[in-house]
Amino acid sequence: MRIRVIAVGTRLPDWAETAVQDFTRRMPRECQVEVQAVAAEPRSKKPDTARIMRNEATRMRAKMLPGSRVVVLDEHGKPWTTRQWAQALEAWMGEGQDVSMLIGGADGLEPALRASGDPSVALSPLTLPHALARVVLVEALYRAWSLSSGHPYHRE
Repeated sequence: MRIRVIAVGTRLPDWAETAVQDFTRRMPRECQVEVQAVAAEPRSKKPDTARIMRNEATRMRAKMLPGSRVVVLDEHGKPWTTRQWAQALEAWMGEGQDVSMLIGGADGLEPALRASGDPSVALSPLTLPHALARVVLVEALYRAWSLSSGHPYHRE
C-alpha cells in the first residue's frame, strides 16, 4: 500500500523538509508514504478564489494515485486520536488500496475535491502553517503505524 500526501505549496523551510523526509523514510515498505507538492496558484490584489481553488485542484488530481481512497485534511473534518489513525491505517493496509491525502492551499480545497474525501479529517482545531501540517500528518502516520505494529516509538 502507498500513501501519497498531496499538498499545495512547493517551498518548505529546511526544518520541515528534514522532518517530513525523516518520518517518510521510517515507514515500512508495505506502507510507503510519499509527499507530492503542487504549485500554489498566484494571487492578485483581487483574487478569484474559485478559480484559484479550481486550478490547484486540477494539479492535485493529476498527482493522486489511480483508484485510491481520498482522505481530505480539512479544518472542518473530524479530529482523530492516535488510536483512530492507527485503526484507519490498519483498515487501509488490510484493503490493500492506495490512499491519496490532500492538503489544500491558502484558500482551502475546491468544494468538489473536498467532498470527494472519505473521510475528511482535521489535524488540529488550530490553524496550522502548511509546512507544519505536513510534518504533523507524516508524524501521525508514522505514530499510527508504530502503534499498530507494536513498535516502541509510540508508548501507551
